[in-house]
Amino acid sequence: MIRSIIALFGCLFLTVGLSAQVEKAQKGTFALTNATIVTVTNGTIEGGTLVIRDGQIAALGSNVTVPSDATTIDCTDHFIYPGMIDGGTTLGLSEVGSVSLTNDANELGEFTPHMQALTAVNPNSVAIPVTRVNGVTSVITVPTGGLFPGTAALINLVGYTPDQMYAGFQGVVMNFPNSGKRGWWDRRSEDEIKKAYEKNLKEINDIWAQVELFMKVKEGDDAPYRPEMEAMIPVMEGDAALMIDVDKAADIKAAIKWVKEREIPNPIFTGVAEGWRVAEELAEAGIPVITGPVLSTPTRPSDRYDRPYANAGMMHEAGVKVAIRTNEAENVRNLPFNAGFAATYGMGKEEALKAVTINPAQIFGVADKLGSLEVGKTANLFVSTGDPFEMKSDIVYLFIDGYQVPIDSRHIQLYEEFLDRSPGVRK
Repeated sequence: MIRSIIALFGCLFLTVGLSAQVEKAQKGTFALTNATIVTVTNGTIEGGTLVIRDGQIAALGSNVTVPSDATTIDCTDHFIYPGMIDGGTTLGLSEVGSVSLTNDANELGEFTPHMQALTAVNPNSVAIPVTRVNGVTSVITVPTGGLFPGTAALINLVGYTPDQMYAGFQGVVMNFPNSGKRGWWDRRSEDEIKKAYEKNLKEINDIWAQVELFMKVKEGDDAPYRPEMEAMIPVMEGDAALMIDVDKAADIKAAIKWVKEREIPNPIFTGVAEGWRVAEELAEAGIPVITGPVLSTPTRPSDRYDRPYANAGMMHEAGVKVAIRTNEAENVRNLPFNAGFAATYGMGKEEALKAVTINPAQIFGVADKLGSLEVGKTANLFVSTGDPFEMKSDIVYLFIDGYQVPIDSRHIQLYEEFLDRSPGVRK
């Protein structure tokens, strides 16, 4: 027993020691030369140079002069890509799923849109370095829970505080009522499911009516202090997005109707697992979609095994603007592999790359800063040995917000620590 306790503390000290050895990100002027530059929006440049200065892309092209004060990085036989954006995670809000004390994504209550995910982000989350060394430089971190669980935020994966990480987008989250079973474990009868659906839909409609009334009352001098109502006003006025999480085909149709009836100015559908069944309706409605995880199982036993893999491509083919999410905390690093499966099952590599770069940037209204390699945009990018959707490719250089971020994480440290370990001496 004593030996077990000693071994446990030894592992804890080892982990702390490893974490303390992480190098800091460095800011400066950098010139990445002799690279294949995949801009996403303006084609591919062979043998090009990309210059980073003051946190932005200062120049790129095949005939760029390297500044005299720049740190030059030779990228011969390497590729430069824009940093990938995950359209839905709980990264920074959840550390260990089975340990409640490490989770801060869920608040009590059905109507808490004023709960800001950004304020709860842990910049020192162990999962953040693990994620970014796979080329994921920005994520939406999303609160979970009731019908209106809170406000999601887009963050860059470098910084000492949540405010430093904030990347310019916030959206109120709404969980649309589910008319089906939640999963194989759901033992409710059809009648119970129908009653729960109708109850939740009534609650949402009642909340919306209350918000509309509050907006009228607020114009007077004696408006009550209602932070949850205040959080909804930007959504009503079109200054903030309403991120509606909905999966089943019937619910997607109902959500489209709900959005139209209330003339919601800036809706975004998330999840959309059965979007392929109603792709034409989504395209006609003009509502952008953040779908995923792609690496999932079919929603119905009768569906083909590859429906989750093909879902994004089928919606894109119908004319829907599609971004991809992992809906993960610890495994957000798998975003490129989710996109890789979407590419293989009908979406194509070019469109799948857009689904994790420029498409989410456009959906979130930050395409002037993120999502592609263009002069003047934020320097969120990585250098790889090959296609980032291929597991054999390595990320060799990483830049976020203009900082050169070390290719280091707890996983890498543990791997290197034990790769050539000595068994030690037993006493």
